[in-house]
Amino acid sequence: MDKTQPHPVFKLATELGPLLVFFVANAKFNLFVATGAFMVAIVAAMIASYVVVRHVPMMAIVTAVIVLVFGTLTLVLHDETFIKVKPTIIYGLFAAVLGGGLLFGRSFIAVMFDQMFNLTPKGWRILTMRWAVFFFGMAILNEIIWRTQSTDFWVNFKVFGVTPLTMIFGIAQMPLVKRYHLEPATLEASEADAGDVSKG
Repeated sequence: MDKTQPHPVFKLATELGPLLVFFVANAKFNLFVATGAFMVAIVAAMIASYVVVRHVPMMAIVTAVIVLVFGTLTLVLHDETFIKVKPTIIYGLFAAVLGGGLLFGRSFIAVMFDQMFNLTPKGWRILTMRWAVFFFGMAILNEIIWRTQSTDFWVNFKVFGVTPLTMIFGIAQMPLVKRYHLEPATLEASEADAGDVSKG
């Protein structure tokens, strides 16, 4: 089903806005205030996304749920560990879902990224495998940083490190996307097999 595509600036604002709120609140106050502000901001971003395009990406929903759960634990127990380990849980979950799907011959990357493009089954399989490895690597990286560096360093990495790394990795996948892109003329014929990576 076709969805209304939001303006790139609006999409960027809803994705980076909560992170910037988190960064500013941590700089002015502390991690606990930043956590509460982050929770409010991420819910506001989801509401704004639904109001504008009547749709919230699955990836954003899963991320928001984990943020709210671990953010609440952080505030109630007054323990920074929960909010710091939150990215590890998110990345690990995404890696497990993508990797587990491949074991059963399925590619869930289209669902996670709201299927912004159409690929052959082989293309989906390769792209899914790459993103699974990326998320697994990011989970390990987050664990290393929060366990060995200061809170401020971790916050800076979360805001100014994760997004550029993700964007660079995503851009690096464009040759793959172009190589396995389905032309409109062949899309309808391949629609039945779009989610069956075992036919690649």
